[in-house]
Amino acid sequence: MYGKVRARLCALVVRARALVRGDAGMVTSEYAMGIIAAVAFAVLLYEVVTSGQVKSELQAIVKRALSARM
Repeated sequence: MYGKVRARLCALVVRARALVRGDAGMVTSEYAMGIIAAVAFAVLLYEVVTSGQVKSELQAIVKRALSARM
């Protein structure tokens, strides 16, 4: 009976190790997808900020801030 319990326990340990090892590559791919999403968002934000209307609005805000009296 001891042999059956030990064999079952060993099988569970081997299975648990396989599950843990199988997830090792997920972290790298998640970081890669996060970096790709961040770069895409940065490009989109850059395009919006450098567009004509937004650029003129930002310049108007800076001009008003610099010409304000203290």
